[in-house]
Amino acid sequence: MKITTLLLALVLGLQGPQTYSWKELLPAIRMVETGGSPNGGLGAIGDRGNALGPYQIWNIYHKDAATRDRSLNNYRRCLNSKDYSERVIKAYMKRYAQAASKRLDQGQASLKDLETIARIHNGGPRGATKTSTQKYWAKVRSHLKQ
Repeated sequence: MKITTLLLALVLGLQGPQTYSWKELLPAIRMVETGGSPNGGLGAIGDRGNALGPYQIWNIYHKDAATRDRSLNNYRRCLNSKDYSERVIKAYMKRYAQAASKRLDQGQASLKDLETIARIHNGGPRGATKTSTQKYWAKVRSHLKQ
């Protein structure tokens, strides 16, 4: 009996805590931003015309990301390109959540890393510390594939 329990503990211990990558986080953010929109949010315009596309990216967010990645040279592409919008998010996060972003790139991010990224996406560079972004994170978390 003790050997079976020990083996079970070893097997369970090898699994470790769950880790995440961008492929889990980005769809959850997109669902919160435009999940009910036709075409997965492509063509979506929100926030009185200030936010574009499936991730509802603002021009100032895009400009900031473009300082990190010079190939991000056309804000209007956020409106109809999921891939372009995802590149914008990743460039922005490399500036404001460098460690969490790196772990997401490696598929080794924790749930806390996902929270940091989601809250910054919603609330700007200091979004992870704003109480106003907590509800947004709860929505994103509810859409994560566990």
